[in-house]
Amino acid sequence: MSTQPPDPSSLPIFTAYATADDALSDDLEQTVVRRPAHALAGPIDESTTPRGPAAAPAAVVHHPPAVPVARTAAPAAPPAAGPPPWPAAGQPAPGALQRATPAQVPAQTLTQVTTHDATRATGRADFLAQPKGVDWKQVAEFRGLASTRLAERLGEDRGKDLEAERELGRAIIQEILDDAAADLLHDGRAAWSIDHQRVLAKAIHDSLFGLGRLQPLVDADDVENIIISPHDNAWVEKTTGELVKVEPVADSDQELRENLAFIATRSDSNARSFSPASPHLHMRLDDGSRLAAASWVTANTSVVIRRHRMRKVELDRLVELGMMSAVQASFLRAAVRAKKSIVVAGPQGAGKTTIVRALCAEIPRYEQIGTFETEFELHLHELPEVHDVVHAWEARPGSGEIGADGRQAGEFTLDEAIYNSFRFNLSRQIVGEVRGKEVWAMIKAMESGAGSISTTHAANGSGAIRKLVTCAMEAGPHVTRELATSKLAETVDLVVQVGLQTRPLDATGTRWQRDRWVSEIVHIAPGEEAVGYATTHVFTPNPQGGPAVPGTMPEELRDLERFGFDLTSYLVEGAQQGDLR
Repeated sequence: MSTQPPDPSSLPIFTAYATADDALSDDLEQTVVRRPAHALAGPIDESTTPRGPAAAPAAVVHHPPAVPVARTAAPAAPPAAGPPPWPAAGQPAPGALQRATPAQVPAQTLTQVTTHDATRATGRADFLAQPKGVDWKQVAEFRGLASTRLAERLGEDRGKDLEAERELGRAIIQEILDDAAADLLHDGRAAWSIDHQRVLAKAIHDSLFGLGRLQPLVDADDVENIIISPHDNAWVEKTTGELVKVEPVADSDQELRENLAFIATRSDSNARSFSPASPHLHMRLDDGSRLAAASWVTANTSVVIRRHRMRKVELDRLVELGMMSAVQASFLRAAVRAKKSIVVAGPQGAGKTTIVRALCAEIPRYEQIGTFETEFELHLHELPEVHDVVHAWEARPGSGEIGADGRQAGEFTLDEAIYNSFRFNLSRQIVGEVRGKEVWAMIKAMESGAGSISTTHAANGSGAIRKLVTCAMEAGPHVTRELATSKLAETVDLVVQVGLQTRPLDATGTRWQRDRWVSEIVHIAPGEEAVGYATTHVFTPNPQGGPAVPGTMPEELRDLERFGFDLTSYLVEGAQQGDLR
């Protein structure tokens, strides 16, 4: 078997197709094609065999024919939107195999086919519709075969050149489809239209290198979150905050689980396990998106994909979007420059990470930053025009049995990352999301240097400290409530609370709007022994809704004026709000 793939520029999935005049003979007995092994049967045999009554018996085709064969007829008819009906028993195929050579057609990039129905259910997004007429079970089988062949041909070179790997994958996909085409003709079955073959080729490519049926949702520029639970209930949240129901991304929970398991194990650097033994999946996708999934321990397979659309963002941009007032932006900008340690809190999906990116954009460029995350979400290391030096650490789960030290092989924790970072001359240590005992990594970062920033989930500003105390106590019985409280009161300066409100856009129940804003900014300081900390609402919730309004300014924060804080506007706006009350 030859291991050299054909020139990708000559493959039909990248090219226009020859006209009817360029077609091969309609006489199947004279057509010379590859050996009629089924595309799912094994390696390709490059030998050629004449087809006709004396030819070897055809291999049995177990699936509907999803193959890249174009029919020629007289007169020529426009391509069908989907597969034509199967011929009657003993009836020959209506046309011969038609192919184009590299000399006949120019190369072109594999493009996304948009052959969708014009009509959709009310509230569904047309541009996110799934391709029509695709047998996704067969796509999964073709993907498995392509994955096996790709691994065999790459060997130890897998993962070294991703672009070359994709080119080879495209060639392998075409080989598989060519073999299936030969089988189809040999069995006397009808061909697929050119449009349908392109849809099928892209579906296999997306399943092999992308997210399969999820890929159109991920490719949409204005989609920020993808929510699925169960398989036939899919929603997208746009960057505008609009929540829209879209078409299903799987035919069953089993199909969805299998696709997720394939995606999880595909990455060489970020591979994860998703199985009954590991029923939760948290991973960073190749494009930087965050994927979270659960199955077997949940009623249905549930998936959430977070697309990080606003990576380069500033506080002034959040003011334009209505997430905060100009006075709030002035205060937070000064707080970052004064190296106050900040925790951004709020419910899930409220935009906490976006606000952290905006806060980090106020850090002077000359400062060296270290980021510490379970999965990369901040992506500050991908913004060289904003931050000159960023050292980014990502935790790694272990695998296999637990060793004598109580850990799995290969495990790398945030605590270890923080420990190792002390030799990197960092100006600031930014710990990402705090969900549990990683709060100690945040505390250590805030104790070791000023100006750290983190996020956590909480219902309100004061509740954020209580939540962090609980997280700290998860480290073990040696951490008392008093110890956790005192540590947090000494290290955290400000809590920025983000509010989230969802409201319907129409009566169909398929379109909703999510609004976000900074609802509180709370100053934290050591307090009386009974509580352990004291809180002051620098910005208090707005009774009319929207961004918080000025409250009480502690004396220790008045020096932020020399870092650019517009204290006068704060006092004037506070007086106006007092009159309204």
